[in-house]
Parts: sequence; structure tokens; C-alpha cells
Amino acid sequence: MSRAAQPSLQALLRTSDRISSVVGRSFGWLIVAMVGLIVFEVAARYLFRMPHAWVLDASIMGYGALFMMGGAYTLAQQNHVRGDILYGMLRPRTQAGIDLALYLVFFCPGLVALIWAGYAFAAESWAIRELSPLTAVGAPVYPFMALIPLGGALLMMQGIAEMLRCVVCLRTGEWAPREADVQEVDVDKLKGQLSGAATTEARP
Repeated sequence: MSRAAQPSLQALLRTSDRISSVVGRSFGWLIVAMVGLIVFEVAARYLFRMPHAWVLDASIMGYGALFMMGGAYTLAQQNHVRGDILYGMLRPRTQAGIDLALYLVFFCPGLVALIWAGYAFAAESWAIRELSPLTAVGAPVYPFMALIPLGGALLMMQGIAEMLRCVVCLRTGEWAPREADVQEVDVDKLKGQLSGAATTEARP
């Protein structure tokens, strides 16, 4: 990779990270909305004896939207489940090789299937103006169904960015930087502590 190509590639990676972050943070507010919705329904049901059937549909679709649209953001922040304790002790090039193989063998085929099937489901749902069968109210489902291929496409976009990061790491031996965000746990500090503890135990 030429030095001239590196800044443009880094800009591309950062752009993907930013898009994933903006979408993920925006849909993250659904957590607040769903908490408020549940509080509202509990009060309506137990204080005023006036339950609302549509709350069930709204809460299910809200959680589903958060799950679908938060996938790319979670990938951009490297917060999907993995065996991070062992993985974190490997050299960057080894990590990149493992990641790239897993992306090509599992991630890409699975995402292509999700986008393909999701588009078909969403198109059919919009064509018939599908309503929820869970309650008598029958809340509209078709706007929610559109999020399946859209969320899959965003996740594929971020996956391509991650694969490019793997290629860069395989060539340079270092991971390309990414957009940082607030972490519940300081992962780098934890890795350093574990690595230091392992080194101490290995000494005679």
C-alpha cells in the first residue's frame, strides 16, 4: 500500500465509523423511549386500570429496531462477543489474519443472506401494509420490517471497513485507528493488567 493511498483509506475507514456511530447513538435513544413506555403502561394498567394493547407491539418493535440498527455501531466499537482474553494476547498480524478469515467465511455470507431475505420480507410487508397479529389493535409492522435490510446493509458497510483494517494490519503490523467512544470497561487497561500478571507468573 502506497503512502499516498493511506490517508484516503484512513478517511474512508473513519467515515464508516462515523456513520455507524451516528446511527447507533441515534437509535440508542430508543432505550429511553422504551423505559418511558413501560413506566407509562405500568401506571396505566395498575393505577388507572386502563391498559393499552399497542404497548406490546411498540416495545417489541422498539427493541427490534435498536437491535438491528445498533449492530454496525457495536462492530465499529469492537463490542461484539469474542474470546477477548486470549485474542488480546496475540500479535496484531495474527489477530488480523483470524479476523479476516472469520469475516470472509462467516460474516459476509451471513450478511448477504440477511440483506437478501430481509429485503424480500420488507417488500412483501410494504406491499400488503402488514399489521401486527399479536394484538387486536394491529399496529403497522411494515416500517419496522424495512429496518432489516437497512440494518444489514449498515452492518455490511462496517464489516467491509473492518476487513480493510485487517488488510492494513497484515501489511503494516499495526491496527488502523478508529473512532473512540465511551467504554463501560477500559479494555486496553484490562489487557495490560492481564498481560502483566501473566508475565509475573511466568517468571521463576
